[in-house]
Amino acid sequence: MGKIGVAVIVSSWVIAISILVNRIVPQPYMDEIFHIPQAQQYCKGNFRSWDPMITTPPGLYIVSLAHVASLFPGLFSMKVGASFSDACSSSILRSSNGVLAVFGSILVHGILTHLRPSLSDRKVTLRTIVLALYPLHWFFTFLYYTDVASLTAVLASYLMSLKKKYFLSSLVGALAVLIRQTNIIWVFFIACTGVLDCILIQQKDSAVLTESSPSQGKDAFSVSSQDVEKGSNLRKRRISNQATTFSSPIHQTIAPTAHSSDFSHEVREIISRLWQFKWEVIASFWPYFMIMAAFITFVFWNGSIVLGAKEAHTVSPHFAQMMYFSLVSALFMTPVHFTIGRAAVLAQSFWKKNKMVSFFQLCTALIVGFLSVHFFSIAHPYLVADNRHYPFYLWRKVIKFHWSMKYLLVPLYVYSWISIFNILAKSQRKTWVLVYFLATAATLIPAPLIEFRYYTIPFFFLILHSHVDDDRSWLLMGVLYVAINIFTMYMFLYRPFSWVHETGVQRFIW
Repeated sequence: MGKIGVAVIVSSWVIAISILVNRIVPQPYMDEIFHIPQAQQYCKGNFRSWDPMITTPPGLYIVSLAHVASLFPGLFSMKVGASFSDACSSSILRSSNGVLAVFGSILVHGILTHLRPSLSDRKVTLRTIVLALYPLHWFFTFLYYTDVASLTAVLASYLMSLKKKYFLSSLVGALAVLIRQTNIIWVFFIACTGVLDCILIQQKDSAVLTESSPSQGKDAFSVSSQDVEKGSNLRKRRISNQATTFSSPIHQTIAPTAHSSDFSHEVREIISRLWQFKWEVIASFWPYFMIMAAFITFVFWNGSIVLGAKEAHTVSPHFAQMMYFSLVSALFMTPVHFTIGRAAVLAQSFWKKNKMVSFFQLCTALIVGFLSVHFFSIAHPYLVADNRHYPFYLWRKVIKFHWSMKYLLVPLYVYSWISIFNILAKSQRKTWVLVYFLATAATLIPAPLIEFRYYTIPFFFLILHSHVDDDRSWLLMGVLYVAINIFTMYMFLYRPFSWVHETGVQRFIW
């Protein structure tokens, strides 16, 4: 079916559900009461106006202005909006996320095609559609939140990086940071994966120079003769000409093999090659460095990462977030992680390794988990006071069901992380897995509020790089996502309720 087929399928439900949501909930709801009026101020040209309750930068509103501008000639001709500001209605602003969701599905298709060129178009299409149904992403497609725009910008930056268009990737990355400032972590992650790719290609050149010396052993980045043939002319084309001289994604070319050296050797090789090719790396990745420097300057100037409501979003050491993320992500991939066969595979791999080392690692993971939930588990006031969000019920009915419950869940958290690491290690280098883990930690640990929306970007990177080749698992995940989406949208639209202490209709939301 390809990208066009994916776009048609995703557009069909985006249009239908958007019409339904705008008909039943025409007025701004929850965070929309801040975002929609702010975007409408921008539509009026009041760029100095700013709501102090908004925590994120104005990237979403800038994207929405471009969206409304593209629609305005048609809206004006149909007499829907007499002026540009009139065209910025709640439904039109929400539709910008619908368009971004369709575009995001095309990006996912492109990333999967790039990462897994051996997959048939049918398999890529299936995976793309399932990911477009991912509940946290799907639900906020129909509201005016920053989540869909944030994910789409990060995915676009990543795809550009995979295609070695580093300058374009950095520009889109800057837009991602303007939409949500925590995306600076994922821009850094994208830069790191690009640097590893750059190092790999430079290593290929070294392999060409030493090809005539068969007695010389291979290092941690061993390449095949076919890779050498492809890279034989790379040395002639220096980085100063174009960043696109680098080719072949790191995720395919340096996938782990049975002869991979240990982690410490891999790290030493990377450090050595970083120093060896430092000028080439700087020449290609300086735009990312500029974004990092600009962001650090902003944080010092602003006094905080968030723009508004700083007292409610102070950076806090919330290590338990990593525990919640592992379980939530594994549950959204239930057919992959929570099966008898999967548990058997993990147990078998445990016994195949050095039992003492494996036992020590398992005990360490459990201890870290217990310490995280005991000392670094935060009950944010927004979490415990707002019964419109599903995390409120999970916190109250599950984690706080009994004082021991949060400790009893630790083995599940640890199992989830072990399963995640095990799957990633089959297709990614250990350094890639480490960088991914650190990026996820840097995104989630400082966040005091438990919001499953914050897990969306790390989840997408996780599932895109987990080489799950079983179509049955993908179909089951698709069925799971559809069931969750039907339930959450039904509750949102058709099960409103009222608060005693506040007027107005309240609705359940993620």
